[in-house]
Amino acid sequence: MTDRPVRVRFAPSPTGYLHVGGARTALYNWLFARQHGGAFVLRVEDTDRTRYVPDALTDLLDGLRWLGLSWDEGPEIGGPYGPYHQSDRLELYHQAAQELIAKGAAYRCYCGPERLAQLREEQRASKQREGYDGHCRHLTSQQIADYEAQCIRPVVRLAVPEVGETTFHDLLRGDITVDNRQLTDLVLLKSDGFPTYSLGVVVDDHHMQISHIMRGEEWISTAPALQRIYDAFGWESPIQAHLPTILDPSGEGKLSKRKKKLADGREMLTFVHEFRQAGYLPEALVNFLALVGWSYDGQTEFFRRDELIELFDLTRVSTSAGAFSYEKLDHMNAAYIRQLGTNDLAGRLLLVLRREGYPAGLDFALKAVPLVRERIKTLPEVIPLVDYCFAERLQYEPELLVQKKMDAESTMVALHKAASCLRAVSPFEEASIETALRALAEGLDLKLGQLLGSIRVACTGKNVTPPLFGTLELIGQQKVIARLERAIALLAG
Repeated sequence: MTDRPVRVRFAPSPTGYLHVGGARTALYNWLFARQHGGAFVLRVEDTDRTRYVPDALTDLLDGLRWLGLSWDEGPEIGGPYGPYHQSDRLELYHQAAQELIAKGAAYRCYCGPERLAQLREEQRASKQREGYDGHCRHLTSQQIADYEAQCIRPVVRLAVPEVGETTFHDLLRGDITVDNRQLTDLVLLKSDGFPTYSLGVVVDDHHMQISHIMRGEEWISTAPALQRIYDAFGWESPIQAHLPTILDPSGEGKLSKRKKKLADGREMLTFVHEFRQAGYLPEALVNFLALVGWSYDGQTEFFRRDELIELFDLTRVSTSAGAFSYEKLDHMNAAYIRQLGTNDLAGRLLLVLRREGYPAGLDFALKAVPLVRERIKTLPEVIPLVDYCFAERLQYEPELLVQKKMDAESTMVALHKAASCLRAVSPFEEASIETALRALAEGLDLKLGQLLGSIRVACTGKNVTPPLFGTLELIGQQKVIARLERAIALLAG
């Protein structure tokens, strides 16, 4: 910990959509801020103009809001350390670059793309470590003037010490030390006036008074260079923790943005909006992501949000990569669905049904909840359980109506009696329907399963549905009678 107020940040780049790996990073930062009464800052690192995706920022903001990760400072709400888009902070980076040049900790580099490409080829050919060779590091005033006279727009490079070591501390991994000869004079300010990640992140974290940095372990390789920039300015580096990689379900390789197939044939999801579209609950996804790299006691799986805030411990985050288990996420999502109140679940199901074009109303969704709650792992799985309710005409083979130890004639009799029986049921509700059909089966000397099997096919077109008495109520009395009469006509030929 530190004596400074806790201020953490999530700093996505709008070069792509919100990945679940990024969402996990945001979640850990958010939990840490909430636990310590600190600030969760959202900063948009939009200086890579070549890879900018126009709708990526909207996707990022919507994804964080859907997950419930509200930010205290950032886009749309502002704050005392804004602006919160790096593209609006260019003057600050220019001033910082000039300060480093004045200190001798950075220099202008006039090398063009052709020379840098040739340098890389020569280094590869001679099997040398690739990196800038310091060609412009010790230019004379006359050489600089000559370059300037050619109107060459230079970049600004960090002047890394050519001897010694650089050490930074990782809260999870301890001290990490590298020989300065392994570092290169990286670019801080590009020729277009935009900062590189390295300059922008250090300057912003300092001026926004960030106390802790939690980010993916793929950034460990950049940490020594960032430490050199902190040292060059004479600034204290925030406490750092590099989070473990999330592997794909096979356990081999990072969870990629490229689409793959899961073992069950489903397409692998990687972006937060895909999980939302696929019917996962934000509560379940948050709980699941919290456990991909962190555990409380190695046994407890389900945590309310307030429990996560209370129990999250950054020092208990693993340094080992963990696989993304869709099986576990499905299990969690099903459990969270079962815990939802009837009105809450009905509202969520209603959105799914309407999105798919079914003219469902709230009353329909409320009646569907007890029929489907235990049968779905994701919200869209409700559709094949209720889609027949909206069909104009069911499609099925007439022979499916005939149950074991019955023939077409006895089936027609049973369906005719069922239509008459159900026409008289009032109110047309599950309990009344059950009482009437049980009595009818007994009167016809049929097993209940035989009668219900024929009615099920006639009214749904399927052999398997949620409990039939409630299903018939869901379909509605008028449709049920009409479908029974059509089934009789089909059997009659």
